[in-house]
Order: sequence, then structure tokens, then C-alpha cells
Amino acid sequence: MSSSNEKRTPGGPSSGNTPRKGPQFNIYWLYAIILALLIGSSLFGPLTPNMAKINELDFKTMITRGEVDRYTIVDNRKLVKVYLTPAGRKAHEKVLKDASGGGAVDEKGPHMAFKITGADVFKKSMDDFYRDNKEIKNEAGEKVPIREIAYDVETERDWFGGILQFILPILAFAAVWILVMRKMGGGAGGGPGGGGIFSIGKSKATLFDKGTRVNITFADVAGLDEAKVEVMEIVDFLKNPKKYTNLGGKIPKGALLIGPPGTGKTLLAKAVAGEAQVPFFSLSGSDFVEMFVGVGASRVRDLFKQAREKAPCIIFIDEIDAIGRARGKNAMMSNDERESTLNQMLVEMDGFGTDVGIIVLAATNRPDVLDSALLRPGRFDRQITIDKPDLKGREDIFKVHLKPIKISKTLDIHKLAEQTPGFAGADIANVCNEAALIAARKNKEAVDMQDFQDAVDRVIGGLEKKNKIISPEEKKIIAYHEAGHAICGWFLEHAYPLLKVTIVPRGTAALGYAQYTPKEQYLYNTDQLNDQICMTLGGRASEDIFFGKISTGAQNDLQQITRTAYAMVTVYGMNEKVGNVSFYDPQQENAFTKPYSDDTAKMIDFEVRHLIDEAYAKTKQLLTDKRAEVEILANALLEKEVLFQSDVEALIGRRPFEEKKPLADHATAPTATAQPSTPAAEQPAVVKEELSAPAGGPAVLPPAFSDETESANEAPPY
Repeated sequence: MSSSNEKRTPGGPSSGNTPRKGPQFNIYWLYAIILALLIGSSLFGPLTPNMAKINELDFKTMITRGEVDRYTIVDNRKLVKVYLTPAGRKAHEKVLKDASGGGAVDEKGPHMAFKITGADVFKKSMDDFYRDNKEIKNEAGEKVPIREIAYDVETERDWFGGILQFILPILAFAAVWILVMRKMGGGAGGGPGGGGIFSIGKSKATLFDKGTRVNITFADVAGLDEAKVEVMEIVDFLKNPKKYTNLGGKIPKGALLIGPPGTGKTLLAKAVAGEAQVPFFSLSGSDFVEMFVGVGASRVRDLFKQAREKAPCIIFIDEIDAIGRARGKNAMMSNDERESTLNQMLVEMDGFGTDVGIIVLAATNRPDVLDSALLRPGRFDRQITIDKPDLKGREDIFKVHLKPIKISKTLDIHKLAEQTPGFAGADIANVCNEAALIAARKNKEAVDMQDFQDAVDRVIGGLEKKNKIISPEEKKIIAYHEAGHAICGWFLEHAYPLLKVTIVPRGTAALGYAQYTPKEQYLYNTDQLNDQICMTLGGRASEDIFFGKISTGAQNDLQQITRTAYAMVTVYGMNEKVGNVSFYDPQQENAFTKPYSDDTAKMIDFEVRHLIDEAYAKTKQLLTDKRAEVEILANALLEKEVLFQSDVEALIGRRPFEEKKPLADHATAPTATAQPSTPAAEQPAVVKEELSAPAGGPAVLPPAFSDETESANEAPPY
């Protein structure tokens, strides 16, 4: 038995961290040296240490002195070799000795050399020289005709250069070919994920094995207790399979995490990777998509091939709706490549030759568009719904995100959770970060409650616009508008309790808004929805009563009540004449046709208008009766700009209705974000929004209060 003394560093790769060695000599180094010598020989020619280096001007001067006997032009090297007369050798004895290394000067030569630009150019230059210098002075001082120096033209044979001219292009082509092939093959290793043309069908999944652990555990996941139980059971199944197989149980093939954006689906998958003691493959649905046909299916095959080699293991596919959309719904938008990828996924998860030991986790916020074959038992056996956290869940999430933040001792986390209904985990993380930044901007040593309230306001309504110039007339209209919302919410039994009303401009367009704390409930009855419509119309009605005219500021209000009214009539069957029917189409199978006749459409429009007209009349009557209270609140808003619930109680007394207990203690609340409203010139007059209803039963919120539409924790702002 052999033993290994190789040391492994915790948290390093599974192969261990070996010391990095320097470059080792191999045969390729010898090839590189020979190639360098060949290139140098071709470029610089053979060494000529016995010839002194001069230039063309020196050469012509030596001719006028009678020191040059003859010269040779080496055409292919663009070189001139000079042979000196005895007088010339004597005159330049020191230079010639230095060039020959201190030895005796060779009488035969060549003695000197210089470079030229070309033989023809040099010949023309010499002709011009002889024409301009016809006579020279000899040693006696007498003028004598200049003698034209004889010369030869030769071509030196360079074996190295010839070989190099033949071999160098071949070597260059071979080097480029090897480089391209390695690049296409994904680098020197040729492994998957190299991004090359030959690895394009390889899976892009990131493998987390025993050596590359994820640092997130279930302790870092708060507010998802039910979902954690489901996935913890899967992890426990992989750790202790006999515990379940002894009773005849089978390991589930897959689990689908479903929930709105920001609720922690990917975080939960990271926790599974951190807790599981098995290999974990992670990738997104878009990693299967490529411009080449057949690549997606090939990557699916390669992914499951790697997973079988590592089984038991877990595969996590984020945003699986990128490849899992229902097939054949719309022939005009069909994509054979995506469908072939989905078909391969279906076969690999539960086909004829599937193996056990591979669990597939997937996450999506669009379960309604997934193919039914993907959702059936045997593929995704469990569909784990991750809703937005309730009051207790938000409190736990706040505790997690507040750990790295220096908070004040007086901070009330429970109150923070109460003031953020409908906030997802990502929203809460954003609030905590914004609060820390606000406290740092104010040079505080700890983050207190006021910083968190400012952070919530910024997340809901946007950045406060202190420099926005509003005329006194507009400011008065805004104050009465918001006071109308607040009074309707205060004196309507089923309206949400007021939290704060302000006329401070925020965001890009909001001139003011009223914030409410909705009850955490699943079901809404007709009285509640009617009161919500009345509360939303309070701003428009207040303008009509106190100014005798209306403004463009109620655009967002009208959008909300229109969606709510149409949902009551066409989705929830809350109208006697239309009846107990629902035209809601979650699968959009009737995208180009209406599931009702033109007469029914006219009836729907009439009933919606009648419902809104009745609510508007009720709202105007309420505000007329409470005219004094509206003026009190409006004047207070003009003076203070912000009023809290306690301020309203001090001005007009306590709310006449006792707060009733919510239908469910830990139900999902509507999203707590403010909806800015602007004049028609700043916003489009029509904003198209789809009806949305959570899958899984009749207990759903109306579209006006659902995740994909306007929020319901406040009356629509001005």
C-alpha cells in the first residue's frame, strides 16, 4: 500500500494545491533557440568582425584622397565591401586594428563595409559623385583627374536564409493552427466550458465538489421555513438514503422552486449546495441556448453525463423558463432549437434509460409558462412555493441582514417588519443597505430607526426632491388631493390603516403620496374592494369639491381603480348581471380571441362604469360630510409637509373603527411600494398591465393588489 504525503489546503480544489514549479527545460526550448538563430542570421547576416564600419560619406571622402583601391557591392545583403590601397591602410591603421581585435591588418581585405539602401540607388549616387568631382588634389597639391574606382557586384549565398525562407512560413502556419485549435478546444486542457468551437456542445455547469464548498448554509436563509423543510429533506435523503429506502421510499427526481423575484429561490439553492455533502452542478437556463442548432440538447446530454459520473449529486438550473416554456402554444413563435433542448431535458430526467441518484433543482418566477410534461411527477416531483415573507419572516430576514450593520440599541426590528408588508428578501436587504448609507451620510455612529424609515421612504417613493420648485397653487391642490385620500381611508371601515401622508416630491414624478399598512390576508370581499376604490378616488373627489375642477394628478388613481373594477367583474364574478363567470386566462390560450361576445363586452363595460360611478358618488358624499376634517389635514400638510398616524389622530381624533384581526396571521401581503402619479404630459396616458393571479387555488389577490400590478399599501399618490 502506498501513501501520499501531498498536503491539501482546506477549501482548495479537490486535486490539492501543489507548489508551483518554475519552467522546466524541454525539447521545445531547443527548437525555439534554433529558430531564433535562424531568424537572426537571416536578418543581420553573418558576423564580419574583421571589417570596420563606415558610412557612404566617409567612403566618398576616402575616394577623393586616393585611399580606395576597389569595392564590391553585395546586392542581396545591401552591403558594400571596401578594399583599401596601401596608403589607405596606413592612414586608417588604428581603426582597422580595432576592427580585427588588435591583430595585424589583412592586406587582401575587405577592410571596411557600410550599408546601402539598394545597389541601383548606390550606383546612381556614385555617378552623381563622379560628375560633381572631376578633379582632386594629389599629395603634391596638384590637381589631377579623379579615377573611377572599379567595383564588382556579387550575391552571397546564405544557406540559413534559404532554409529559413522555406521553413518559416510553414512554422508560422503550424503555430497559428495549433493556437486556433487549442482555443477552439477550450484551452490546453480541452475541457468543457472553454468557450471554443469544439467545446460548444459541452455543459457550462459550475461544479461545487468537496474541495470547493459554498459558504452559505440554511442558517443564512430566513423567512422560508416551509421551503427549507422540503429541501432539507432532499439533502438528508442524499446523506442518509437508507433511512428512507428501508421504508420503501424513493428519492425524488426533482424539485421546482416557484416564487416572485427577490424571495430567495437562488439563495435557497446556494444553501443546498453549502449543506449537501455531494457534488453540486449549478447553471442557468440560458446556458443551454446558443446560436448553433442542436447545441442545447448536446449540453443537456453532457450535463447529465457528468452528473452520472458524480452520482449521487444535485443539478440546479436557475431561470428554467428559458428552456422550459410550453411547446406548440404559438406556431408563429415556435423555436425548434428550444423545444429540442426541452425534449432532451424531459428524456434525461425521466426517460427510458434514466439512472437514479441525480436530483434536479430548478427555480422560476413564471411557472404558468412551463410545459406540463416538465411539471409532472417523476420529473419535478415537488413544486415548492416561496411566497413573500409574512410578519415573522420579515423580522427574521431583518435580523440576518442587520448582522453586519452597526445598529442603535433603540431600533425596533418588529416595528420595521410591520412597516414593510409585502417586502421580499431582496427589498429588505436593499432597505438595510440604504439605511446604513443614510446614517453614514449623516456621520452617525449607529443606524437608528429614523434612518430605516427614511430608507423605506426612499425604496417606496424614490429619492426626495428637495429642490423641485412647486408653485403655491399646485402645492395646495396636492395637499387637498392627499388629504382626500387620507380622510377616505380614515373613515371607511374596510380601508387600510393610514401610516403616513406627505406632499414632499419624491422620485422622478411623484408629487406626494399616502402610505398605508395593509392587512396581511388572502381573501378580499366586495365591501373591501369597494372601499379600496373609494379611497383611491378620494384625491380626485377632493379636488372636485374644493376647487370645482379636476387635474391630471389622478392618472395613477384611475389606472388602479380601472384594473380593480374590471377584475371584480371579469375575473372574480362579483357582479350580478355578468354573473359567476371568470374570463381570466393564465395560459393565454385565447390571446387573439375574446372568450365572450360583443354584447357581453358591452355589459362588462357598462357594469364597470356603473361600479366606479357609484363609488365616486359615495366618495364625494363622504368628503362633503367630512369637509372640515379635509381642510384641517390639508392645512397641516401645507405647514408640516409630512403627517404620521399619530398626527392625524391629534388633529381629527381616533379612527372610528376598531382594527379587525386579519384573516390569516401569516399571510402574504401586497407589495409595499409607492406608485408615483404624474400629469398626462409626463407619463403615457395608457399603461398596459396583465392580470395576474397566483396559481394554486381560488384564494388570490385581485390584479390591482397582486405582485405584477400596482401596490395596495397606500392610496395612489398624487
